[in-house]
Amino acid sequence: MSEHVLDTVPTEVTHANPKRRHTTAEPLILSELSPDAVVDHLDDDAAPISLITFGNVRETCPKCRCSHLKLVLRQRCVRTAHLFCAECHSCFDAHYANGASALSI
Repeated sequence: MSEHVLDTVPTEVTHANPKRRHTTAEPLILSELSPDAVVDHLDDDAAPISLITFGNVRETCPKCRCSHLKLVLRQRCVRTAHLFCAECHSCFDAHYANGASALSI
C-alpha cells in the first residue's frame, strides 16, 4: 500500500457537524487500496462489474497523474467508499493528517 499527500487550495468548508470540520488547506492523504478489498467480485472473474460513480473530484491520480479521480460510494458490490482512477484502475482511500476520513458523510 502506498500513500500520497496532496496539496489543496485554502478555502473554508463548513459542515453540519463541527467535530468533523476541516479546511481544504489541510493536506489530503490518499492511501492506495487493493481493488479486491473494496469491490466484491462475482464467481466469474470475466464478468464485468457495474459501478456507479458520483462524478470527478478535483484530485488527480497520484499513480498515472493524467486523470481526475472518481468518487465511488458504497453500493451493492462496493464494500467501502473510495476514489477510483478510470485510467489505471487504482483505488484510493482519502483521509486528513489527523486520521479523519475525507469520504465519510
